[in-house]
Amino acid sequence: MGALHGRHDAHGRHAAPVITGLGLALPPRATQTELWEGFFAKHFSGTTRELAQRIFANSGVTTRQAAVNPLLEDVSDWPTERRMRRYLVEALPLGKEAVGRALTAAGLAADDIGLFAVCSCTGYATPGLDILLARDLGMAADTQRVFVGHMGCYAALPGLGAASDFVAARGRPALLLCAELPGLHLQPSSARVDTQQIVAHALFSDAAVAVVVAPESTTPGYAVREVAAVTDTSTADYMTWDVTDTGFRMGLSPKVPQVLASHVRDLVDSLLARHDLRRTDVDGWAVHPGGPRILNVVERELSLPPEALAASRGVLADCGNCSSPTVLLILDRLTQGPRPPDWIVMLAFGPGLTLYATLLQRSPGGVSISA
Repeated sequence: MGALHGRHDAHGRHAAPVITGLGLALPPRATQTELWEGFFAKHFSGTTRELAQRIFANSGVTTRQAAVNPLLEDVSDWPTERRMRRYLVEALPLGKEAVGRALTAAGLAADDIGLFAVCSCTGYATPGLDILLARDLGMAADTQRVFVGHMGCYAALPGLGAASDFVAARGRPALLLCAELPGLHLQPSSARVDTQQIVAHALFSDAAVAVVVAPESTTPGYAVREVAAVTDTSTADYMTWDVTDTGFRMGLSPKVPQVLASHVRDLVDSLLARHDLRRTDVDGWAVHPGGPRILNVVERELSLPPEALAASRGVLADCGNCSSPTVLLILDRLTQGPRPPDWIVMLAFGPGLTLYATLLQRSPGGVSISA
C-alpha cells in the first residue's frame, strides 16, 4: 500500500483529510447556438418553439459537452435500455481519464486508494463504474467502494464527506469520481408545452471529475474542514428525476429558488460560525449553477459582491450544468486562478430539496491540485 497508510498527527490521531488531486474529463463541446439550430429547433414547433428559443438564449450557457453529440446522433426516441448500454460505453473512458489525472496530480497510484466512491445519477449498471474502473485501473482487491446514486446535482458534497470521513478514520487515501451523462436523456417533444423539460435541455451537459483526498501532509491542497446539509422535505416534489421508458425525465419547479432563499443563509452562516469565520473571511465561492436564477438568489441572500460568483457563472457559460461534477469544475477553476483562495465554501443543491455546504481551507504547502 501507499506511504500514506496509517499516518497520524503528534497526538496519535489520523491527520485531517486534504484534497490533493483533481482531474477533469470533458467530452467534445458544441456551442448553445449550434445545438439549438442543429438539433433542438427541429423538435419544437409554433409557440413551444418560441418559448424554447427564449429559454435557451437566457440559460447563461454558451458552450457545453456531450458524450453522444445530438448534432450527430439523435437519442430522443431511444428506450432506456439502449441509453443504459451506451452510458457504460461512454462513462468508463471518461471516468478512467478523470481518475488518472487526479491520481497523477496527487502523486499516488491506483493501488494506494483505500476507498473508491462514485457518484452518478444518469446511468445504472451492475457491475457498475466503481467495480469496472477499480478493475481496469488496478486498484487493490481490498479497496472499499461506495456508489452514490440519484442524489443529483449535490452528490459531490456528500461523496466528498464520505471520502473525507474514511481518510480521517483510517488514515488512508480515498478517491471520489463524479461522472454524469445527462445528454443521454434527451427527449424533447413538440406535442405539448413542458417548460421544465425545456429548461433541463437548455442547461445540462456531460462531464467527469475525480478528486483524491489524502491524510494531511506536506502535499499542497485544501483541507476539508466540514460538510453540512439541510433538507426541506416539505418541498420534495419540487425537483424530481424519474425513470421512464425513454430515459430519465426531470421535474423542476420554478419555486426552487424560493426554497434556497429560505435556507442558504442560515446553512452557510452556521457552518462558518462553527469555525469562527464570517462570510467576509471567505475568498472563494464554488456555488452549483443550477441556472442563472439560482446564482442570483445565492448572491443576494449571502450579500456577495458580483465577482464572488464569477467562477460559478464562468463554468455555467463554458460547460453548462453537469449535475454532480459541476461544483468540482468550479473548485478547479478557483484553485487554478492567479490568487487561489484561502477559504472556500462549496454549495450544491438538489432533490429533497437538499442544500449541501462544504468548507475548505488552503493548506500551507500550496494549492497545485490539478494535473
